[in-house]
Amino acid sequence: MTNLSPMSRRQAMMTPVIPKGEIISTYDTYQNAQHAVDTLARADFPVNQVAIVGDDIRSVERVTGKVTWGRVALMGALSGMYLGLFLSLILLIVQPGAQFAGIFVSAIAIGAGFGMLFGLFTHGINRNRRDFASVMQLVAGRYDLVTEPELVHQARQTLINAANAK
Repeated sequence: MTNLSPMSRRQAMMTPVIPKGEIISTYDTYQNAQHAVDTLARADFPVNQVAIVGDDIRSVERVTGKVTWGRVALMGALSGMYLGLFLSLILLIVQPGAQFAGIFVSAIAIGAGFGMLFGLFTHGINRNRRDFASVMQLVAGRYDLVTEPELVHQARQTLINAANAK
């Protein structure tokens, strides 16, 4: 006999499992699948019993541009400026009577300088390994709405009625 503690029950809920059930409908895009779930929600269908399951998953890497020394310097400077801004705001909280304008400008300038140097240094080390920037995405070939077998007919009927109402 197993006794599930609240912690192990929570872990079981967080473990990725492909939902069981029957397919209500299939869509080419995630946005269309979301729209169908929104339609079901507006019709007071128990949407907590519905899952959007992506099938035929592919990894897509979209190239966003070439990495140049100038771009690396600019991105490093911007990152450093954010860090300088953050540190100057913390200093303002810790020492409210200080000359804030001078500290603010100095922290941003020093952060930008260090960020630029760090960016150029890391780019120099990694040079010739990768001279382009990209974004990785997971894309499905199709999206199925899945629910319990006893709710499939009601869900399909709700989607048909919503489509006919348009």
